[in-house]
Amino acid sequence: MGVSTFKGGVHPYDGKELAMDKAIVDLRPEGLMVYPLSQHIGAPATPLVQKGDRVLMGQKIAEATGFISAPVISSVSGTVKSIEKRLTVGGNMVESVVVENDQEYETIPGFGEKRDYTKLSKEEIVQIVKDAGIVGLGGAGFPTSVKLCPKNPDKIDYFLANAVECEPYLTSDYRDMLETPEKLIGGLKVVLSLFPSAKGKICIEDNKPEAIRILTEMTKDEANIEVVSLKTRYPQGGERQLIYAVTGRKINFSILPADKGVLVNNTDTLIAIYEAVCESKPLVRRILTVTGDAVAHPGNFRVPLGTNYQQLVDAAGGFTEEPEKIISGGPMMGMSLFKLDVPVTKNSSSILAFKEDQVSKEPVTPCINCGRCAVACPTNLMPVMMMKAVLQKDINRFTALYGTECIECGCCSYVCPAKRPLTQGFKEMKRRIKAEMARKAAAEKKAAEEKKVAEEKKGEA
Repeated sequence: MGVSTFKGGVHPYDGKELAMDKAIVDLRPEGLMVYPLSQHIGAPATPLVQKGDRVLMGQKIAEATGFISAPVISSVSGTVKSIEKRLTVGGNMVESVVVENDQEYETIPGFGEKRDYTKLSKEEIVQIVKDAGIVGLGGAGFPTSVKLCPKNPDKIDYFLANAVECEPYLTSDYRDMLETPEKLIGGLKVVLSLFPSAKGKICIEDNKPEAIRILTEMTKDEANIEVVSLKTRYPQGGERQLIYAVTGRKINFSILPADKGVLVNNTDTLIAIYEAVCESKPLVRRILTVTGDAVAHPGNFRVPLGTNYQQLVDAAGGFTEEPEKIISGGPMMGMSLFKLDVPVTKNSSSILAFKEDQVSKEPVTPCINCGRCAVACPTNLMPVMMMKAVLQKDINRFTALYGTECIECGCCSYVCPAKRPLTQGFKEMKRRIKAEMARKAAAEKKAAEEKKVAEEKKGEA
């Protein structure tokens, strides 16, 4: 049985009151739409179009490359202006398809047609999800079609709808639950049809009573679906933390949730699955919260993927004054933005803008070994020891401390009285380890190829 919460975590000010009562507004942007070919975990997509091509809303403009990958779909109709590297939220220059939006929003044939998922095979449903370009919309971006194909489908006994939305200030999932609860439930029913032994649980923190009331009422006659109220604590929406809170099952570092009979998708992902399977709509839009005390009119906006961030800020009335800090994502796990000329991607969730008095500028001081970071860590790691390994650039020590299992939730940095940039250090070390692993893999591949060539030449001789 679950315990309705997890060990560790923090209770930051949530700031959700700024936008939680603002209904979702649909936007139709103008100008150039930018579609990065890497909006997911895995291999980047490969372009299917070229400069000068006319594309339609819902058209696949880049194909998945390999098993862990996802296609890219045009969210508007228009003309391909270029395929070039463009700046993304993460600060990287990523190969992208750039489309001039013609404002016609002409769709591909069959877009929006109703379908009965009960008349589709499991293979057909998974293929529809794959072709729709759906990935985890909670931030990770893992291709959903891959997640829906675990090696032990008959042993999956729980499918959790992650409706927690624990990041402060974010309210788009909450508005989805209030405005389109039938799509969330419908998406959960679709995935449950793939796993005959599974029960569905819609998991919501108890700071969202109206969403709990609506979804409980709508599922009261569903024998296979239950709404679960969880204690409010960050990061309750973390996959391992959520699974433990709801089922009592512990997911250690060496296994996947599916190995313990559990799968998890967030609210937006399940709604995207419903729209793809039941309404023939690929993933072309997503909802973002634009909020913070420097935003004139905080709100929630449904926009086509590829929309420029600046247009979203303009739709919220712009800034009341020059923000001290702008963040893409939540304040705990998001990334600071130095410019708004970046596109909305599948991983985007919000734009936050804060005035100077909301931004901490306290100086970093030496660690006092208080242990608060260890108490707050929801993954039971030792951040104080990990940071020493980071400062010493000791990859082996960092790995031995299970540093690569850090979920980058920011709890340790939040509670640190010395204001040390712990999470930032862990992210950088993990990037360094990933780069080293890639370098070693490339070297091993090259060595194997050279050995093969040498053996072939030896055989010919």
